[in-house]
Amino acid sequence: MVSLLLKSCPQTAASASLESLLEMLNLGLTSYESESAFNKSTRSLQVFEETGISHSEFLHRQHAEEGGGPLGGPLKYPNSCILWLHADQSVLDERLDKRVDDMLAAGLLDELRDFHRRYNQKKIEENSQDYQHGIFQSIGFKEFHEYLITEGKCTPETSNQLLKKGIEALKQVTKRYARKQNRWVKNRFLSRPGPGVPPIYGLEVSDTLKWEESVLEPALEIVQSFIQGRKPDAAPVKMPYSNTENKRSSHMCDLCGRIIIGDREWAAHMKSKSHLHQMKKRRRLDSDAFTTIGSQSISPDRDKELEEKGSVGQNDEDLKSSV
Repeated sequence: MVSLLLKSCPQTAASASLESLLEMLNLGLTSYESESAFNKSTRSLQVFEETGISHSEFLHRQHAEEGGGPLGGPLKYPNSCILWLHADQSVLDERLDKRVDDMLAAGLLDELRDFHRRYNQKKIEENSQDYQHGIFQSIGFKEFHEYLITEGKCTPETSNQLLKKGIEALKQVTKRYARKQNRWVKNRFLSRPGPGVPPIYGLEVSDTLKWEESVLEPALEIVQSFIQGRKPDAAPVKMPYSNTENKRSSHMCDLCGRIIIGDREWAAHMKSKSHLHQMKKRRRLDSDAFTTIGSQSISPDRDKELEEKGSVGQNDEDLKSSV
């Protein structure tokens, strides 16, 4: 049912249909699920289609399993570990810049030109290009958009400037994505201790000259220890953690119009740039409204003058009625 709906309807229409199905089936979903985005609604209905129970009941049973916890069910493979290769940020940034340069030397621009000519040029002419869905959202396409659509139509100097702009944008977004990956590891694993989180072993890869002693040998020892069922010599990575449980309660931010799930997530949202921007915008609007009201207010002398005129007018009316 869900898969058929997704194939037969555009995303906006399918989203409305999914929400209607959620209400019709009365799956007992929380506000987090029923008001969330298209993909979350899809997942909720897929769970119901596959299991015959609501998504919330499915999650409740997962948490109640042995090895589960408030943030999820038990590990699919209990005897598992994660090897996390990480480097100093400056070293990583330099390597990522070099990787982009190597991609350009290997023919990245020719691939982009070919893709643009065969798939994207017509969409641009129809003003229907979309860099938010499918392959078009991949890193590399939108960064060279201006360069590709103006190549051969502008001066060589302008074209060269747009090319440099695209290369710099590609390097920046690549480094930003690497930072996002590191944050994901920290937030998903290191900040969530408990039975449902495998141990994380960090391997320092900043110095390639020490690859064998810093990476290869420790990695082999860790994996061999797990295979043999013994504790590795290396200690897993730990992060400071509050014993206070991160309750998965929902918080409604009226200012941003968003529902935030989890106490830690709520605290992070309150400090986020988007929330602070909305606060600043609200203060500015309130200040403008106060200024407008103040400019329309009447001075005390003017109030007194109108009051006296009002009393004179009232006396004239009384005199007319008495006659």
